[in-house]
Amino acid sequence: MIENNQVPLVKVAMPPRNTLLPCLESVLYSGMIAEGEHVYNFEAAFSRHFKLDNILATSSGTAALHIAMLLAGVNSGDEVITTSMTAEPTNTTILQVGAIPIFADVDALTGNLDPEAVELLITDKTKAICVVHYAGYPANLTRLRAIADKHGIKLIEDCAHALGAFYATSPIGTIGDFAIFSFQAIKHITTIDGGALIMKDSSRVDEAKRLRWFGLAKGVPRTEVDIKKLGFKYNMNNVAATIGLQQLIGVNSLLDRHRSNGQFFDNALQGITGLTPSKIERGAEPTYWLYTLLAEDSDAVESCLNSNGISASKLHRPNHLHSIFEPYRRPLPGLEAFYQRLVHIPCGWWVTDEDRGRIVSLLRKG
Repeated sequence: MIENNQVPLVKVAMPPRNTLLPCLESVLYSGMIAEGEHVYNFEAAFSRHFKLDNILATSSGTAALHIAMLLAGVNSGDEVITTSMTAEPTNTTILQVGAIPIFADVDALTGNLDPEAVELLITDKTKAICVVHYAGYPANLTRLRAIADKHGIKLIEDCAHALGAFYATSPIGTIGDFAIFSFQAIKHITTIDGGALIMKDSSRVDEAKRLRWFGLAKGVPRTEVDIKKLGFKYNMNNVAATIGLQQLIGVNSLLDRHRSNGQFFDNALQGITGLTPSKIERGAEPTYWLYTLLAEDSDAVESCLNSNGISASKLHRPNHLHSIFEPYRRPLPGLEAFYQRLVHIPCGWWVTDEDRGRIVSLLRKG
């Protein structure tokens, strides 16, 4: 609960009550609340809206990532080159399939994977590169795609922060072999919990559907199905999909406000001593899930903003600092430099013109 009218760093977005609740009531009492037509309608609508093909709605972004790892052929003992600068599920999922997370360094100005650091870590055990578009800022996909192709490995885009972003005029999620989105509570849109898997190769869709549902084929009588490969309980349900369908109605204005606020800060925070807006890759169009600011004294910036009613923090902890990842630690000087300077400030749909003006004023005053 936000106290004292604090401007929050993240906030749940919900469709208008008068449109959402009748739709929820209808599905809740329809007798069909598990995976069904609402889920398939949401998949189709999401695909049309964001120009993403071969989509599978899942129970979470983490579930989608697990399926992506399996489809990429990642098995026990394999290596996945990844980033430590992310939410933990990106990398606990690698452990879940029995693989080894190989932490590559990041660009100290973006927090995203440094392609040169990635290529140096490729071995004959490398099966995939998992790239996170941190805070909604697209990573250098041109270089990462080229590296993956050169070495014959899969590129997985973790787009949990980057709904609606673009890279080189292409929708985010279309450049990797696989991509995942998250509809967890505080993302750009939410289905309470949920996610989506995107596959470049349409021939993998049926396999993915079986992985989503215990290894079973939907629509076939249960007395006739045959499980040939282990699957999971990763399907989205009709209730979550109903929320998702309503979210899509207003998603453009929501994303536009994130972009508007982010671009405002990009311009207004230039030239302030001790502060630097995060670098944006050439050809990238962020959706600013969080605004990323780099400060010479990040602790002082956080303290100043928080004491004046503006939530500010680093939000995430680099994953390699967790005990579970201790065996995989390596020097990451770029990440260390990025994290030391990192401050996230609010830039979402709830940030008003007055709020963002006050944030800039506070930062200018130091």
